Amino acid sequence: MITLKQSVLGAATVALAALTGCSGMTTQDRNTAIGAGVGGVAGAALTGGSALGTVGGAAVGGVIGHEVSPKK
Repeated sequence: MITLKQSVLGAATVALAALTGCSGMTTQDRNTAIGAGVGGVAGAALTGGSALGTVGGAAVGGVIGHEVSPKK
């Protein structure tokens, strides 16, 4: 059984790995990726590591990250 600590650590590792490619991204793309990573970790933490909570958190975080970016 996967514990909450393992779930959060896994989500943080995936987010960190995904963010290493942010150098060529626009600000909006980068904020979307960061929001999805943070949202996924928060969703996992709040739901006890459920997959649905992690994916839902990532989706909500990605939308929020996308929308807070300044439009050009």
